[in-house]
Amino acid sequence: MPDKLHKTKGIVLRTVKYGETSVIVTIFTELFGVQSYLVNGVRASTKKGAGKASLFQPTAILDMIVYHNELKHLNRIKEFKWANIYQYILSDVRKNAVALFMVELLTKCLKQPESNPDLFHFAEDCFLQLDKCKGSVMANLPLFFALHLTHFFGFRFTDEYDELTTFLDLAEGSFVREQPHHPHFIEGKQAFFTSQLLKVQQPDELEEIKLHHDFRRNLLFVYETYYALHIPDFGTMKTLPVLREVLS
Repeated sequence: MPDKLHKTKGIVLRTVKYGETSVIVTIFTELFGVQSYLVNGVRASTKKGAGKASLFQPTAILDMIVYHNELKHLNRIKEFKWANIYQYILSDVRKNAVALFMVELLTKCLKQPESNPDLFHFAEDCFLQLDKCKGSVMANLPLFFALHLTHFFGFRFTDEYDELTTFLDLAEGSFVREQPHHPHFIEGKQAFFTSQLLKVQQPDELEEIKLHHDFRRNLLFVYETYYALHIPDFGTMKTLPVLREVLS
């Protein structure tokens, strides 16, 4: 069965050096979900290879023509170029930390190579919004991304917070009236602001949610716990301590 050529966008998740001049790159594609590709010659010092490795930095959004064969674990890319050239994500320390957090969270959730264009468009939009946003929108974007990403994997919180249902049960993913009989829950301001963040439809609305950086960082660790309860072998996030420092 010959490999077929397809045009697709992709978000680079991970790149590993291979041999002297090549890389193996994990990309979340619009057409095929998460895929691995062998890309030859992009680390070569020759004129042909110069600068091409920079396109495979995590967070990069590419336009690609790829060979695809479902029976192969490792396919190839025929052509690639920037789909969007970031202004700040690759150079701004804070924005880069947020972007790498988003990449790691995506990587931990994407277990199977299944097409999910709605998820792709959500992730792409969040990266593009991050590149241009400022202030509290940027600081709140990791919370927004972590909460709304759950929708695509089937464990989104049901937002039924009110004056009676003030406990957020992380195991069940819902607001409840009585304190759960396990330690995985939040209440008070953490539950209230989680409800507020769930109501946000577009990242620019995050400007209205004013949070202290310590409160924001603690919420991120709460959401990490939530993911660990619902994604098998989720573990802990390596980017979270870095994000915690740069957002202080």
